[in-house]
Amino acid sequence: MIREFAQGSTILVDKPLEWTSFDVVNTLRWNLKRKLGVKKIKVGHAGTLDPLATGLLVICIGKYTKRINEYMVGKKTYTGTILLGKTTPSYDLETEYDQEFPTNHITGKLIEQVRASFLGSQIQIPPIFSAKQINGKRAYDLARAGKEVVLEGKPIEIDAFTLDTSDFPTIKFEVTCSKGTYIRSIAHDFGKKLNSGGTLIELRRTASGDFRIEDAKSVDEWIAFIRESD
Repeated sequence: MIREFAQGSTILVDKPLEWTSFDVVNTLRWNLKRKLGVKKIKVGHAGTLDPLATGLLVICIGKYTKRINEYMVGKKTYTGTILLGKTTPSYDLETEYDQEFPTNHITGKLIEQVRASFLGSQIQIPPIFSAKQINGKRAYDLARAGKEVVLEGKPIEIDAFTLDTSDFPTIKFEVTCSKGTYIRSIAHDFGKKLNSGGTLIELRRTASGDFRIEDAKSVDEWIAFIRESD
């Protein structure tokens, strides 16, 4: 059973907080190699998640790694929390707060106008603390080195964007969007459009294409499955 599993499988992992997507891939690969007594096995993910995000990670094993590009095309759904009135250089909690802005002018009507403005097709500028390549170097490496980073906008599409403002100035949200959308940029741009600031303080991916978080298992559960399988 485990050999068939290793030859070709797609599994769903609920990525834990502070793990990179590659941490998940490497952990599963190591356990599979050890179980099977082999030196190599193909394992990859269909769409990365930031270390500070949790949730659905689609993992492809063996011959199913050929499906990664196919899986990455699908729409993604995220839930999370935006803190209004503060910003960070990375647009999330990877870096320290660097600016504060007023929030007392923000009304429910203004929030709804801004929310609606995000729906549909638009051009989004990625965060400078991102893995985008600039002359062969990662943008986040340049940003951390204190160098100026200028990134081009990319077309994205937002299908749905719902908000819960009951704990203002923190706003809970759910968003369904196209591949390549930076939720950190949505949080930053949301605050900016409110004439304030916005920081993404929590993020969880709940769907990717036809895959759902409800069908995912934890890393520990998958490790146990690998070790206990025949």
